[in-house]
Amino acid sequence: MLVTPPDGILLVDKPQGISSHRVVSIARRRLDLKKIGHAGTLDPMATGLLVLGVGPSTRLLTHLVGLDKTYTATIRLGVGTDSDDADGDPVSGAGVPSEGVTDDAIEAAVAALRGPIDQVPSTVSAIKVDGRRAYDLARKGEAVTLRSRRVTVDRFEVRGRADRVVSVDGVDVGVVDLDVVVSCSSGTYVRALARDVGAALGTGAHLTALRRSVVGPFSVEDAIDLEDDTVDVRAALARPADVARRLFPAVQLDGAQAKDLGDGKRISVDHPDSDGPVAAIATGSDRLVGLVAVRRGQLRVITNFPTATGANP
Repeated sequence: MLVTPPDGILLVDKPQGISSHRVVSIARRRLDLKKIGHAGTLDPMATGLLVLGVGPSTRLLTHLVGLDKTYTATIRLGVGTDSDDADGDPVSGAGVPSEGVTDDAIEAAVAALRGPIDQVPSTVSAIKVDGRRAYDLARKGEAVTLRSRRVTVDRFEVRGRADRVVSVDGVDVGVVDLDVVVSCSSGTYVRALARDVGAALGTGAHLTALRRSVVGPFSVEDAIDLEDDTVDVRAALARPADVARRLFPAVQLDGAQAKDLGDGKRISVDHPDSDGPVAAIATGSDRLVGLVAVRRGQLRVITNFPTATGANP
């Protein structure tokens, strides 16, 4: 019996303590397929939504990487770390300032980081410096200087506050834990937001928790636990055409048009001009034929899906 190779987008709820690469490895084992990629990593400390492309649908990942994201996180004021999160070693801060940190001061620091900002990424990050990962350089004790990048923070809201005493290297210090929600553009480092809030308040700061809840139109509520062997991973794959319709406007093609587009021919359609992407979908099979631009009623292929057959035939 011929089994159709898996193809689609898989939403995974990544657990804490494993890398995104490890999640991809588990998916490859569960689906018995090597061609699987992701649309943006999560740090090992972080949990939440990881979007995977499976089979031919890995071609969609280029168009998913830049989607906006939403996180919930906990920022600890009073102690900084070398990675700006709980996986790093303490490097600054002996607790919050003696006069304390007021809610008004916190709101002012957070408000300054809303909107378009120039953010310097965390030193321990995957950004390449002269062809080498910044985290590799930092862990070897080499100096790392990263350039700022323009990002947009649409929402940065403090949802709760807890003042407590914790032990840092055997010394009890006072800290303030802030529960926050952040909605931001792709490329934003929530760890760096925590660092910069602390700097504005005159204290060290780092993340103690981070969870990604939303990527574009996708929610962690629809994600699966990939380590649960009772979950039918293949059945959880979202079909390419369904995903494309959620992301882009669509144009329907009849069988002859779909074949001609797949063969690289120009075809005419009744659709408004668009630089793209527009999802070109075969009507009969409901198959994603390609992502296209439309100019003067003609389609120009941006990304073709000649072998896409749907994830759940």
